[in-house]
Amino acid sequence: MRTRGFTLIELVITLAIIGLLATAALPLAQLVAKREKEAQLRSALHEIRGGLDAYRLAAQTGHIKQELGASGYPPDLKSLYAGVDDQSNPVSGVKLYFLRRIPRDPFFPDGTVPGEESWGLRSYQSPPDDPQPGDDVYDVHSLSTDKGLNGVPYRDW
Repeated sequence: MRTRGFTLIELVITLAIIGLLATAALPLAQLVAKREKEAQLRSALHEIRGGLDAYRLAAQTGHIKQELGASGYPPDLKSLYAGVDDQSNPVSGVKLYFLRRIPRDPFFPDGTVPGEESWGLRSYQSPPDDPQPGDDVYDVHSLSTDKGLNGVPYRDW
């Protein structure tokens, strides 16, 4: 009388096929995860740069008090979400807000660091090929040394 079930060879072959499929799918999953992080980086840069430009426009139109000869950009990223006093509003204490929060750099390794500390800063006076922080925040860049799927380093995005 014969019992029903799988033989040892059938089980080994099945496990080998599953293992082969898993090793083929792993690089694809890593590629999808990297693309998702790149999309988050692109979105975060767009959001922060929009806030920086809105701050400068408010400074140029007289809503924000600025020093003579200043660039009009915020002194730090915190000013974008903490708010600044609206100088053109007759009611005192009214603030202008440019962002609800500063998004984090998705490639920054430490998840406990606040969003504004996860970015590299570039001042208005800093050259584009060597971004350095200064008296204001003209632009932000990723601190990651990795390259994107397009071959461009993340810090140059």
